Amino acid sequence: MEEHPIETLMKTAMDSIQKMINVNTVIGDPVETPTGSVIIPVSRVSCGFAAGGSEFQSMDGEAEEEGKGNEEGSKMPFGGGSGGGVSVKPVGFLVVGPDQIRLLPVEGNMLAERIIDEMPNLMDKVSHMFNKRRTHRDVTYDERC
Repeated sequence: MEEHPIETLMKTAMDSIQKMINVNTVIGDPVETPTGSVIIPVSRVSCGFAAGGSEFQSMDGEAEEEGKGNEEGSKMPFGGGSGGGVSVKPVGFLVVGPDQIRLLPVEGNMLAERIIDEMPNLMDKVSHMFNKRRTHRDVTYDERC
């Protein structure tokens, strides 16, 4: 059985999109800094695809059935098209250091995200501060009780 023209359109569009996108599009190539940290770019990739077509009646106004008449006369005229698109948007950079791993967002000043990212460091500092106070305190007992 012969391939329908819409299949050819879809295969061509999908092959083109496949050539444009690979794994390195989402997670980029790592870059090592002189300090020993590794920076990995992270992106968001969106992809869209559409295809459509229509078969028309023969010139005499009657739809010809498959297998009737000679080969060229049995094919209905076809009109169609396909298209696709890819959008790549940088999200941030994954910084892998000797002590920690951080995601640095590309978009402006995201205060809430920064607070959440820094929360473990803040909790460690507060905990350390309270532990210092407890060790320096002299315990005295009130004998009136």
